[in-house]
Amino acid sequence: MIQTRTETVALTDGTQLRLTVAEPDNVVRGGIVVLHEARGVTDRVRLLVSGLAEEGWLTVAPHLYHRDGTDEFAESDGEDRIRDQVQRLSGESVLADTDAAFVWLADQGVAERQGIVGFDIGGTAALVVAASRSIGAAVTVGGDGILTPLSEGLPPLVEVAGELTCPWLGLYGKRAERIPVEEVEKLREAAESAGVATDVVCYPDADHRFDTDPNAANEAWRRARNWFDLHLR
Repeated sequence: MIQTRTETVALTDGTQLRLTVAEPDNVVRGGIVVLHEARGVTDRVRLLVSGLAEEGWLTVAPHLYHRDGTDEFAESDGEDRIRDQVQRLSGESVLADTDAAFVWLADQGVAERQGIVGFDIGGTAALVVAASRSIGAAVTVGGDGILTPLSEGLPPLVEVAGELTCPWLGLYGKRAERIPVEEVEKLREAAESAGVATDVVCYPDADHRFDTDPNAANEAWRRARNWFDLHLR
């Protein structure tokens, strides 16, 4: 398996952004930015970064909590602490960090065929980015904040889905308690008005992290990879 490494880049706001990156062993097909889950850059995120690199994508995961000095929350950290961290996210900070990740890809020679994928709060952020920046394709997995924003600094996803600038795929689980199916349907309707290719798939036995249904997780992963294969050409 391809190993990940961490690099640091300076941002214009004076902070230092940490990036977890992985490079393909052979020909680079394009670049993908991975946005992490609520617990930060976990082993699961590093495996996804590595897995995408195995398939030929130069992959970079910005540490969205870097301004607070946090990379990853331990299993012992309570939900209240994680929720407080999520509340600190803003559209401005997310766009600054993902812009830096896209610039990093360009500096490595991948100025085109750039995509983004996010999981959990990263899925929310991925849609916000895809509605604000011109990229090749985007995938959201279990992104919350559809009707009620995750933080005061982030918009409800239904308000920006109609502004998507690139093909977008949303993957959700019907057993996700905090993301009602009715809200996912409203997101689907909003995205369909964007004028770009969109698709929303809701798996009946999966939760928002796809922990409860391995078959759905595997199928969703395949669908996400196919989305990038189709649109990042």
